[in-house]
Amino acid sequence: MTETCRPRRSVLYVPASNDKALAKISSLACDAVIIDLEDAVAPADKVFAREKLADIFAHRANLRCEMVVRINPLSSEWGAKDLLAAARCEPDAILLPKVDTPRDVLEAGDVLDDNFSPDEVKLWAMIETPKALLNIGPIAELGRDPASRLVCFVAGTNDLVKDTGILATPDRRYLTPWLMQMVLAARAGGLDLLDGVFNDFRDLDAFARECTEAAAMGFDGKSLIHPAQTDAANRAFAPSAEAVAEARAVKEAFALAENAGKQVIALNGKMLERLHLAQAEKLLAKAAASGARQRDMPAGHDRNAPQE
Repeated sequence: MTETCRPRRSVLYVPASNDKALAKISSLACDAVIIDLEDAVAPADKVFAREKLADIFAHRANLRCEMVVRINPLSSEWGAKDLLAAARCEPDAILLPKVDTPRDVLEAGDVLDDNFSPDEVKLWAMIETPKALLNIGPIAELGRDPASRLVCFVAGTNDLVKDTGILATPDRRYLTPWLMQMVLAARAGGLDLLDGVFNDFRDLDAFARECTEAAAMGFDGKSLIHPAQTDAANRAFAPSAEAVAEARAVKEAFALAENAGKQVIALNGKMLERLHLAQAEKLLAKAAASGARQRDMPAGHDRNAPQE
């Protein structure tokens, strides 16, 4: 998790041009919403969708989830104006598609700096091209520099399948090496990492299995295309009660007076190092953030509201 330890278990794409979907945001249990100006918006509606951003964020006080805007690629005819419009709304983050090199992130950050966007406006980067995978180490290193604003990677699995020509199997066997490469890079850069979307939103059992596998691989959450996928993602990416209890025991053991200053201790027949304490503290922070998000949900929220 990033330094703010915000839960990002479930991150839902909502088209900026879809009023019905936008109206449901306040009732959803997802941790974050991505207001999408890119793939979910037809070319003829791009300008209209961008112009709606100001109105969407004018009602932000009623929203409890993290709010992100995905712009069109900066190399496109819409990207530069999208970035400026998004910056004026001061979202929690702006998601950059088609990131190929560190320069793509740095240039977007320069625009935010030049337009006096608060430091709280962060950048997320889509990892969805072969070139991004080849450059993923240097891109991820930007996460160690707060000035870059980069805090999160989002796997663009559909685009990777399309651009590489691999077979998209249910077990994602041909994608898995690249997904694990993303995990390594994100951890090296101190970034959060979201898995790609699951396209068949009606098959919730298969979706839940993919979430469980992604959590085991080290992802922090899942990007969603339908609100009905929220609960399974929240369950899969939240620490289990057993893991929380074990982490709490590790922290309490290191806090004992007789263990003060020790680099290695014994607990229940296992040898624990300070790195295990750091892991325990990270897990407890993640569990606390997820629990706080759940408590913040209004009574009677609609977990499975259809996205029309």
